[in-house]
Amino acid sequence: MADASGSEVTVVGQGARIEGTLVSAGSLRVDGQVKGKITAEGDVGLSAQSRVEADIHAQNVTIGGQFRGNIVAKGKTELARGGRVDGNITSRTLVIAEGAIFSGQSIMGEQATQEATPAKAAAPRGAGQPGETAPAQPARA
Repeated sequence: MADASGSEVTVVGQGARIEGTLVSAGSLRVDGQVKGKITAEGDVGLSAQSRVEADIHAQNVTIGGQFRGNIVAKGKTELARGGRVDGNITSRTLVIAEGAIFSGQSIMGEQATQEATPAKAAAPRGAGQPGETAPAQPARA
């Protein structure tokens, strides 16, 4: 199945239950139940009848059903009327429609874009690197 932009869409049907890691090279629509982890290079949409307990990493995410977990979206996360999110959302833009429920924390804007792209953690200076010493700490009385 293809979406309006012509890219492939993977569909988890209403009667389907999937447990584990779900990876899509395109977009994903969930009408059924998923428990685990969802990663999509495109968009992820959860319909009104969906029940999902997972962590989602995608371009854009739309929640119309019941969702528990964390969302990391490079673009927009939208909670549609009747949608419910119990978890944290990291997204450039967050839209919450009237009638949607969001229980958690959100990180938005440029900070969200940086968190959505994994970066190498730099070790602090003096953190046990060969030949380095840790800076002196002030004495406490």
